[in-house]
Amino acid sequence: MAVKIRLARRGRKRRPIYDVVVADSRSPRDGKFIEKIGSYNPNTNPATVLINEEKAVQWVLNGATPTDTARTLLSYRGVMYKKHLQVGVAKGAITQEQADAKYAEWKAQKDAKIEGKVSSLTQTADAAKKAKLDAEAKVNAERAESLKKRDEEAAAAAAPAEEAGEAESEAEETQE
Repeated sequence: MAVKIRLARRGRKRRPIYDVVVADSRSPRDGKFIEKIGSYNPNTNPATVLINEEKAVQWVLNGATPTDTARTLLSYRGVMYKKHLQVGVAKGAITQEQADAKYAEWKAQKDAKIEGKVSSLTQTADAAKKAKLDAEAKVNAERAESLKKRDEEAAAAAAPAEEAGEAESEAEETQE
């Protein structure tokens, strides 16, 4: 029986979420599977990839063949690198402690890179929000200035009219 690690689609229309599953190669994409080992959500930025690394390494070492997309996701989470190190340990090229140290160092760098991207996206969003608020405050200040100017012009136009009205009322009182 040929076993593959592949994606099974779920989620609503135009908003897919995928399960990373181990399945018989003859079963349909969203059909029967042997084990679910993770999930992948491409709708977030950066994409969310959650994989049970121990199970994934075990399946890959036992001969499960990942599809191209699944291989990319497994590489992203370090499963393929861990498999590579385990093969080196089995051949006697390195010790288990060295392999664990290399993997831990790689994992720390990868997590720092992902965290850096998340923080830069957050900073960019905050900067855009601040710029939008500043632009809105500028427009509001211009509006307030134009309203103030309009009120002053109306008051200035009303002042001569009031003086003329007072003069007419005085003239009528004197005529009476």
